[in-house]
Amino acid sequence: MGWHDKTIQCLDDGWRTYVRNLHTSLSDLDQDIDEAARMADSCTKEWCEATEHVIDELTNAIYSVHEPTFIRQEDSKTIKELRKKVHDLYFKYKSIGK
Repeated sequence: MGWHDKTIQCLDDGWRTYVRNLHTSLSDLDQDIDEAARMADSCTKEWCEATEHVIDELTNAIYSVHEPTFIRQEDSKTIKELRKKVHDLYFKYKSIGK
């Protein structure tokens, strides 16, 4: 394997790890929002502010992801799914307590 192929492989591995961790973070947040929806008193001002901050950070991270030229079509689809999921989570979060 030449230096170019090795470099691209390292970048691909790092990029995939980053995207996988974004997905994990969204899943964790989704569970937290579901738990809060089941417990009416859990949506304190502090919880709401912290949750909104996390959603903002994840939204910024997901929407600023550059799709490298070496990624596969399925990886590009994953980014689009993450963008939809963070949008849906924000809607779910905003619907708590209404």
